[in-house]
Amino acid sequence: MNGIVRQVYESILNFDRGVIGKKVQEALDAGIDPQAILSDGMIAAMGEVGRRFEEGEFFIPEMLIAATTMETGLAVLQPHLTQQGVKSAGRILIGTVKGDLHDVGKNLVAMMLRGSGFEVIDLGVDIAPERFVEEALSKKPQVIAMSALLTTTMPSMNTTIQALKEAGLRSKVKVIIGGAPLSDSYAKEIGADGYAPDANRAVKVARSLLA
Repeated sequence: MNGIVRQVYESILNFDRGVIGKKVQEALDAGIDPQAILSDGMIAAMGEVGRRFEEGEFFIPEMLIAATTMETGLAVLQPHLTQQGVKSAGRILIGTVKGDLHDVGKNLVAMMLRGSGFEVIDLGVDIAPERFVEEALSKKPQVIAMSALLTTTMPSMNTTIQALKEAGLRSKVKVIIGGAPLSDSYAKEIGADGYAPDANRAVKVARSLLA
């Protein structure tokens, strides 16, 4: 790994938001391929963050800070990736379902996905089934990710999947769900393609569905 790219990598693991933007710019100024900065610096670092989370070395606060640091660097890098036409790992539409205003878990998933090379369209919270359908028609994502923290809002996930079917979109998009009250069995019950109990697993599920 190039020395400057290594510093980008380490700034994410060290949660150094004040440094990462400068390091990304240094790497660009040195003529390093933006794709290499993304893959070897950021995606590799977020992979290590995920490994440390699974091993119990990092917890949700550390994941959140690492992801926020990565996003700071990505803001500098993104225009160069766009200019170069770097292909994303996939386009994902994400939102917290209707009636639910919780966004911490959803935001972390969105950041982890971006850090893993996905293009993420974040709709926010309290998203009605009709809005998911409307955005899916216009943005054409490969995956729709729905979040819920309240048991009372879980049925909205099923309603959204039914709405996707009625719009003729269900066969064109994968659906993953996540949130504290959810489970793999509930995902199967409502016909979702996958369930993720945490942000790191969400990245793995998205990758596996698009493999």
